[in-house]
Amino acid sequence: MTTATDRTSEVASSFLRLGLTSFGGPVAHLGYFREAFVDRRRWLDDREYADLVALCQMLPGPASSQVGMGLGLRRAGLPGLFAAWVSFTLPSAIVLTLFALGLDAIGDVGDSGWLLGLKAAAVAVVAGAVMSMAKSLTPDAKRATIAAVALILMLVVPASVVPTAVVQVAAIVLGGVLGLVWVRPRRTPAEAVADSADTGPSTGAEASTAPAAADADGAAETPRLGSRTSRRLGIASLIAFAALLIGLPALAATTGDATLRLIDIFYRAGALVFGGGHVVLPLLEAELVPTGLVDHDTFLAGYGAAQAVPGPLFTFAAFLGASMTTGPGGILGAGIALLAIFLPAALLVIGVLPFWERLRAWEPATAALTGVNAAVVGLLGAALYDPVFIQGITSPAALALAVAVFVAGTMWKVPAWASVIGAGLLGWLLL
Repeated sequence: MTTATDRTSEVASSFLRLGLTSFGGPVAHLGYFREAFVDRRRWLDDREYADLVALCQMLPGPASSQVGMGLGLRRAGLPGLFAAWVSFTLPSAIVLTLFALGLDAIGDVGDSGWLLGLKAAAVAVVAGAVMSMAKSLTPDAKRATIAAVALILMLVVPASVVPTAVVQVAAIVLGGVLGLVWVRPRRTPAEAVADSADTGPSTGAEASTAPAAADADGAAETPRLGSRTSRRLGIASLIAFAALLIGLPALAATTGDATLRLIDIFYRAGALVFGGGHVVLPLLEAELVPTGLVDHDTFLAGYGAAQAVPGPLFTFAAFLGASMTTGPGGILGAGIALLAIFLPAALLVIGVLPFWERLRAWEPATAALTGVNAAVVGLLGAALYDPVFIQGITSPAALALAVAVFVAGTMWKVPAWASVIGAGLLGWLLL
């Protein structure tokens, strides 16, 4: 029987591989996660995965990292959440910290052929994920229509008029309403019983003793959630999230301590920004550059480097923490900034997920989630075009490489990490 330690180790090794190879930004990460944990490892199915994605899209913070935390939490409780975050985040954080420490010795990598190849591979990975999710989550005209509406909203509403994050949340809410009042699928009694019994993933102490469901390949078990312990922990996490959000600015202003100021800046950035890494950049720039904490040219150089590394863009915080001109800097500053910007995401996942999973057992909520899942397909479809396709397909050769990676992954079942590495090598040679 697979132990809790085995599950944690499995989470760590799986996410470390993704942390070393997941180029292309948050939408591409969702494609990599789905290929690894829905298709290959079968830790959960498409419906459960889409539910988790929808939840994380509604929460502030780095959506792909929160999905990863949720997957780790589901598999191995709190140790799994921590293992998923560390393994997925640390590779790019280390590279960006080293880049900050040796900035003068490294040139611009923005137009490197290997990077262009990796961006083209991301197009193929996301396209495969969108097509596969569409097959299972939008199998009829009504749900396909919901997906199309979400996609259209994301593409036609200008970000200058309505922030992208607002449109994203509005599309998910609209999908839920349409699912509730328009789709409302009829379920058999057996399906209703199964949904009531499925109370979701484990957040902690009960992970090693809860009943487990065997994976399709028989390799491991998945712990389930819904205990009073997990709900109490969830409430405590939400209280901690709010207390830090309110208390850190006051504490930093009162004490004038440079370390508390650093923690406050990055915690607020992680707690208040919807839409992922690119959205957090203006906030961080406004906090750090005018105040002289980070030089403007250094900020831009770090942003360029962050595009060239795998993993979440929020690891840009490690570069900024290492580049601080006052207070903690270097490796210490990088570690503080990194922990501070991701802490809100972890607290929200731990706090909301137990109640989210319990809500799924309620039939009207299940109906709404049917529409939400369809809307998620539309959101991913819109993101496939902008920014993934627009930024990834820069030439006919890049398109040819993306097609090759797509066929390799969807038809020949080549693992995503191998396709990504191959695309990087081909891009270095050809682009």
